[in-house]
Amino acid sequence: MINEKRIKEKLKSGKRLSKLDAPKNINNNEYVLKDEDFIVSKTDTKGYITYCNRIFVEAAGWSRFELIGANHNIIRHPHMPKIAFKILWDLIQSKREFFGFVKNLRKDGGFYWVFAYITPDLDLNGNIVGYTSFRKKPNPEGIRKIEPIYKELVEAERVGGVSESYELLKKILNANDENVIEKYNRLVFELQKGM
Repeated sequence: MINEKRIKEKLKSGKRLSKLDAPKNINNNEYVLKDEDFIVSKTDTKGYITYCNRIFVEAAGWSRFELIGANHNIIRHPHMPKIAFKILWDLIQSKREFFGFVKNLRKDGGFYWVFAYITPDLDLNGNIVGYTSFRKKPNPEGIRKIEPIYKELVEAERVGGVSESYELLKKILNANDENVIEKYNRLVFELQKGM
């Protein structure tokens, strides 16, 4: 359960929320996006939220006041493998795009799945000034197929860290260091298309 009093005091003092403020007691209550829902958020280069649309506020269960200025990791679900976020950050920090299935944590301890597209925002000189994320309802069949893979990767991380899950991901994808991103992208696109 969230300590609302502590959250309010933290915000009143001008401090930002982060994954440390996320619910510790998770549950199986799923919030399902509608087919027409489109989540949009923007962050600075450190991952602090600078913009979020109404649908993001509704899906996450936090107020806009709580989300603006919070680190985006406040919605990171513990069932998500850390290797997915390492790939995400490696791609967007090198000015490339990320696509993927993401299970997010709601303020009430529940969850919601998204198919995410994240891109760096560049200034006129090509410098990264922030990131924009667009998310929509994922293909349910894609979730059914990716969830056991994520579970295996999380277990590998528990045993041997992110490097262990990276090696497992390469094995699952029949990939090597040179083509793992390409094969990962092919997997998520095929799952989203229902292939």
